[in-house]
Amino acid sequence: MSTDRNIPEGRAWVYGDNIDTDQLAPIKSYKNMEAEEGCKFCLEALDADFAGAVEDGDIFVAGANMGIGSSREQAPLHLKLLGIRAVLAKSFARIFYRNTLNFGVPALICADVDRINSGDRLRVDPLKGRVENLTTGETLSCDPLPEHLMAMIADGGLMPHLTKKLKQEA
Repeated sequence: MSTDRNIPEGRAWVYGDNIDTDQLAPIKSYKNMEAEEGCKFCLEALDADFAGAVEDGDIFVAGANMGIGSSREQAPLHLKLLGIRAVLAKSFARIFYRNTLNFGVPALICADVDRINSGDRLRVDPLKGRVENLTTGETLSCDPLPEHLMAMIADGGLMPHLTKKLKQEA
């Protein structure tokens, strides 16, 4: 794992198109359950091993329409709690994209995610819009995140960022 929290480095977990929020946060994963417990059911129907095998620093890679479905914010929160430190996809559902950033996880649009295989070691530089595949030696381009969003991510997400700003202003 990279020592720079703003440049995640880890194993790629690659899935296809249309990963929906119901797969990431099945209803049983948040009804009468804390998020730390509920995240154990993340992707259960698609990949029963995911929640138990993902490690801190890993990268989630999907195709088009990542995060479609309901707007449940538990979906990106579960990914974060499991250790996912960046999400790459060809395209995102708007609310999922924003919720992911709000929880402090970079979400990057990357047209060439098909070039990434499960298990590849990746290093993601969200500010430069660069994904280095340490397994293949290939570098992919993605849409970079602006500095103000990276500052929010570095602070741990929207709420910690706003708390920090309000304390500075007081």
